[in-house]
Formats: sequence, structure tokens, C-alpha cells
Amino acid sequence: MRVIAGRARGTRLAAPRGMMTRPTADRVREALFSIIQSRFGLEDVRVLDICSGTGSLGIEALSRGGATCTFIECDKNAAAALRQNLQATRVTEQSELLVLDAHKALQLLASRRDHFDLVFFDPPYDSRLYATVPEAVGDLGILAPNGLLVVECAARKPLPAILGRFRKHDSRTYGDTTLEFYILEGE
Repeated sequence: MRVIAGRARGTRLAAPRGMMTRPTADRVREALFSIIQSRFGLEDVRVLDICSGTGSLGIEALSRGGATCTFIECDKNAAAALRQNLQATRVTEQSELLVLDAHKALQLLASRRDHFDLVFFDPPYDSRLYATVPEAVGDLGILAPNGLLVVECAARKPLPAILGRFRKHDSRTYGDTTLEFYILEGE
């Protein structure tokens, strides 16, 4: 697994041993960022990467011009690999890593009044977090106006058209993976 484009292009990313972390496949990341850049752009975007694992999504966004990225990862082994990846890609100055449960981290970000233009959410496919985290992102006001929430899920379990305060804007399937794009209702 490598960074696909931008200033860290070609940098190899570390992943923790075992099956707990499922990094987004290179071809899915390439398609994802092609969609984001053609429709929304990445220059100076503030990014939040929830259940970030290796950090491949947030790091790719920074490599392509994102301003900052906050990574949320509760697994200590994945967080250790993510720290290595931040150093290898030379984006530690633009990054913050919160090694916390997703809901606790979102509460912390809300208390600091942090806002993000682009939010990635990629939990394990069978996680119960799909039912609660997007709702928390919307309710806590973490997504900036005109922001985008991207949720990665199993193709066999697509997400609903309405997810908390979010409305599905687009959906793309690549093999076993579906990318769901959400915007705040009314935008």
C-alpha cells in the first residue's frame, strides 16, 4: 500500500499485523480522490479521518493539498502504524492523532469547536458505529457548511439515503467496497 498522488506519492505505508485493520485498497482510494478532486477539491481542506487505521485516507488528502488532518483511531497497534506513516510521509506538522474511542474523540473536537470540510469514516464493516458516528458528526456540528462526509462500507450492506442529518449525495461500488457520499440535509 502506497500514497497514490501528491507530494508524498509512492511512499509505502505501514499496516499493523493481523486482520483488525482493513486498509482501503489503492484502486478504491484512487477512485475516491478522483471524485473528490473533480467535484469538491482538496486545496486547503481541513480533514477528519475517523477509524483511520493506517491513515491512508487522511494522508492521501494531505499529500494532495489538504491543510490539516485529525486522525481518530482507538486501536493502539493501528495508531502505532499510523504514527510511522505520518513520519514517513512528512505530514506530522499538519496532523493530530487522537487515540480514543470515536465518540469520545468527537466530543473533544466539538468542545474545541473544531470544524472539518471533509470527513472520512471507515470502521470495520460489521461495526455498530455506522448507526451512531455519522449522527454524532451531524449533531455535534463537526462538518463545516458545504462539507462532505464519505463513509466506506461493505457493498453487501449499503447505507440508507438519510443518515442522521445527512442526505446521500452519491454512491459508488468497487468490488466488495461501497463509498457513500453524504452532505448535510438542506445544502
